[in-house]
Amino acid sequence: MKVLTARFLALLIAAPIGFAAAAEIGGKATVDTPLCPAGHLPHKEGDWPEAKGCPTDTSQAPPSSTARVPAQPHSLSRTSPFADLPPCGGDARQGRGGCLPQRHDLSEQDLQRVETVTRPTTDFSKAEQFEAMSGGATTTIAPIDEKVFQQFSANLPFEDEQNFKLGKALFEKLWVSAPSSTQASDGLGPLYNARACESCHLRDGRGRPPEAGDATSTVFRLARPPHDEAERRMVADHEVLNLPDPAYGAQLQDSAVPGLAAEGRLKVSYTEEQVTLSRGETVSLRKPEYAVADLGYGRMDPTTTLSPRVTPPMIGLGLVEMIHEADILAQADPEDRDGDGISGRAALVRDRDSGKIALGRFGWKAQNPTIRQQAADAFAIDIGISTPAANRSHGDCTKAQNACLSLPTGVQARLGPVEAPDPVLGLVTFYSANLAVPARRKAGFPQTLQGKQLFYEAGCPACHLPKYVTRRDAPHKELAFQLIWPYSDFLLHDMGEGLADGQQVGVASGREWRTPPLWGLGLTKTVSGHTFLLHDGRARNFTEAILWHGGEAEMARSAFVAMSRDDRLALLSFLESL
Repeated sequence: MKVLTARFLALLIAAPIGFAAAAEIGGKATVDTPLCPAGHLPHKEGDWPEAKGCPTDTSQAPPSSTARVPAQPHSLSRTSPFADLPPCGGDARQGRGGCLPQRHDLSEQDLQRVETVTRPTTDFSKAEQFEAMSGGATTTIAPIDEKVFQQFSANLPFEDEQNFKLGKALFEKLWVSAPSSTQASDGLGPLYNARACESCHLRDGRGRPPEAGDATSTVFRLARPPHDEAERRMVADHEVLNLPDPAYGAQLQDSAVPGLAAEGRLKVSYTEEQVTLSRGETVSLRKPEYAVADLGYGRMDPTTTLSPRVTPPMIGLGLVEMIHEADILAQADPEDRDGDGISGRAALVRDRDSGKIALGRFGWKAQNPTIRQQAADAFAIDIGISTPAANRSHGDCTKAQNACLSLPTGVQARLGPVEAPDPVLGLVTFYSANLAVPARRKAGFPQTLQGKQLFYEAGCPACHLPKYVTRRDAPHKELAFQLIWPYSDFLLHDMGEGLADGQQVGVASGREWRTPPLWGLGLTKTVSGHTFLLHDGRARNFTEAILWHGGEAEMARSAFVAMSRDDRLALLSFLESL
């Protein structure tokens, strides 16, 4: 669907780095002067912070875009010491893993400013400029309640609010089996996990692991390794991410339309494991064991791997899509050339709309390059609804499931060859792209700042990269040229055997996961009613999530374990503020 062209509305409290902001607030601000909101924005019964023009600090700006960036202390950021690497030719720049193309959406002046503003901080005495506005000018300052993840971007033009609300209605729509008198809503399944996007992404928040037989917001991904050279070539050429189970497909569907047997149900059990922290304090981690029960279509292939995935939060997706590829690739270092123990890899996948190889950004293993493709896959696999981007009207039914394939679909000749024709997918994509990130809480509080410094000193920003500036040439101007704070490098990292699922997804191995963004992390309990974290929800709180880190994150985990109790509490306060 082609949505209306958005016009850019600058917010007085948060300009997109302020490079294009012009306002008079307590004095004159030029078009090149950013606005400076306070580090902490009160939400309820609080005064708005006074915005003021900020003098541009040129003392740290590199003299030209070809100047080498000074190395940051490894104890703070563990970023690559680019200054010690040989210069690149042409307009390429040095990344952690080698020479990379430059951002061509920026002028020379803009590029220098972006390099300066995104450089890791070394000053933890106060909040950074714009740090409270995690999503730049898109940030919502709505009251902090269970609906705070459902707000649209603060700078969304009025004429686009209709598209957002229509997308929201379709996101919450309950689909029914075909044939039905409600022809605009039929086509469910025949095998499925949920009847609506909202069923899994409740209030656009984080899913939870199975509990009391309810696994609605957890899916069980199925995949087997290639069995012959032809299948290996399909994976290598990015034609497929992996191979589905011959009988059960790519995902275990625990629900089915009337008259059809479900595929089975997910079972999980936990054993407790003790971890000792500094000074003898202990923490109990729960180690999950997964199995399937009540299989409805015979045995699974013995080589099929099973990977549980809880639904991630929906906020900030449009901003993530507008991060320039060069900025993500600059952090990749698959051969660990800089020797810091961090070897993030880019997830290269096939963009089905363009047919080209693209950078994966979405999903637990970065298996999708765009929000549209992610949404289309969810329609097809989770709900069993076909769209123009994934024409699978029988969903995940396999050739071994004849009863499933023989059932009617919701395709209607008058509407075209799919069950959800345009503009359904376009509207859901637009809705998903414009769910706003809430403003930070207590970003300038002393304990938060202490925790932030400890976060940096532990080396966490080596993967949880704090900030980016989105593309200047973004097709929707409300997402363009925004200083954002997702705290992710969006790369694949080996997280150790403890978190390994053994399942290859594209270039991602069974030990690798995409670094998840941390924005909105502290609002999980408020929005979703729980504090479960990680890809399968095994961690019950921040501490457990950190202690499950291994592999490339082992050094950061060890630093957390060695901290005093007060320091750990400060670091957790920082995470709570995100």
